[in-house]
Amino acid sequence: MEKNYVESDCPSDVFMKVLKGKCKTTLIVLIKKGINRFGEMKRALPTISERMLAKQLDELAADGILNRTVYPEVPPRVEYSLTEYGETLYPIVKEIRHWGRIHQEKVLNISV
Repeated sequence: MEKNYVESDCPSDVFMKVLKGKCKTTLIVLIKKGINRFGEMKRALPTISERMLAKQLDELAADGILNRTVYPEVPPRVEYSLTEYGETLYPIVKEIRHWGRIHQEKVLNISV
């Protein structure tokens, strides 16, 4: 699931490609808060299908943002965590989400 980036790509576009997808910023926040198992994330995000959730987690792992640890148990237990590299993204995601909430409120107040 490797993305093809080229030197001429705008750095902010590359950033947006990493975060583009359903609930990726929310997944990063949930994992940072310790909600790190698939079932927990699915319960926290009832509007996302299991297939889409798995796809988003796979993409974040492929981009080096998440670690995926499989424990040899029956049934298998899988946990996700932020990589050291992913930890550098967390403060940015937090600020983007903060700005998004402010913008939502602004737009909602304008349309009322």
